[in-house]
Amino acid sequence: MSNLVFSNVRHQYDGINSVDIEYLEVGTGKLVCLLGPSGCGKSTTLRLAAGLESPLEGEISIGGEVMANEKIFVGPEDRRVGLMFQDYALFPHLTVADNVAFGLSHLGGEERRARAEAMLETVGMASSAQKYPHMLSGGEQQRVALARALAPSPRIMLMDEPFSGLDAVLRNRLRDETLALLKEMGTTVLMVTHDPEEALRMADEIVLMRAGKIVQQGPGGELYNRPVDAFVASFLGDVNRVPARQNGEFFETDLGPVPATAALNGESVTNILIRPEAIRFLPVVNPDAPTGEVVLSRNLGAYSLVDVQFESGMRVTVRVASMYQPNLGESCSLTLNLGGVFIFPEPGNGIYVDKPISNAN
Repeated sequence: MSNLVFSNVRHQYDGINSVDIEYLEVGTGKLVCLLGPSGCGKSTTLRLAAGLESPLEGEISIGGEVMANEKIFVGPEDRRVGLMFQDYALFPHLTVADNVAFGLSHLGGEERRARAEAMLETVGMASSAQKYPHMLSGGEQQRVALARALAPSPRIMLMDEPFSGLDAVLRNRLRDETLALLKEMGTTVLMVTHDPEEALRMADEIVLMRAGKIVQQGPGGELYNRPVDAFVASFLGDVNRVPARQNGEFFETDLGPVPATAALNGESVTNILIRPEAIRFLPVVNPDAPTGEVVLSRNLGAYSLVDVQFESGMRVTVRVASMYQPNLGESCSLTLNLGGVFIFPEPGNGIYVDKPISNAN
């Protein structure tokens, strides 16, 4: 069952397409993240869903009701959507309780107060009901903003970079708490983020955008492990770009041969993409494996990032458990896990070394 659907929606600023979405669907009870670089159209997409912008073409529906097309436009006040922005937009002259009750004007006074109190209790802010926003920390303001957005029981929550203003430790904790609360309440959510880790951590589905268009949509694991092109592969996580030369059924690289299990239809390949975790680090030199020298080693706590350079001058970055962090100048051997190796013709769609071409997206 779908809560939000975009069909052939196009929007322009100054005659240039800012959004050009053929189809976007957010299922009921799902948390979907719009992900992409700055200027890709993700915030405009959220504004179109909220009714803050009107599409030039196409149709937007929420809960099976048309919100916008060539004949209909329903304003934001009548869409029953919850809005939460990165600056929280709390009213500084209202108490926390009054901020939460602000959108409940359709209810009687007692019912409004009871609903506001219940939502503050839900987000753990009941004891701060009579405080003003300036008396709260950033994390507390975020919780109040969430309570205010959820209080009217919206059909869908629209969140624009809601955690970006928080420090890293608090951000991780509040993301997890917010996700648990939204799932418990069965809330449908469309959230904008530019942070791939946040999208992978929170979303049931990720919608990756570029230049106003959807490049790939699906579960985070699918985008990470089966990207449709080099942009998706590199945006979702770090990759090494390794020079490659096709030799029959293999690509020759400094990391060893990589099977070319799909026909490339005559298209050239000059680099293959390899995730750092797909390169296995062997601290002891193995004469049967590619060997290089450690030229950079950075301890990041749980793991270390190690740069290894080969005689050709080519360097790759490898993730190594911190307890096995090598010293500069040490020799080491490397092997490959082909599940993290991607081959993309130039130009063309993704071809995976461990999947036949009929299964490639």
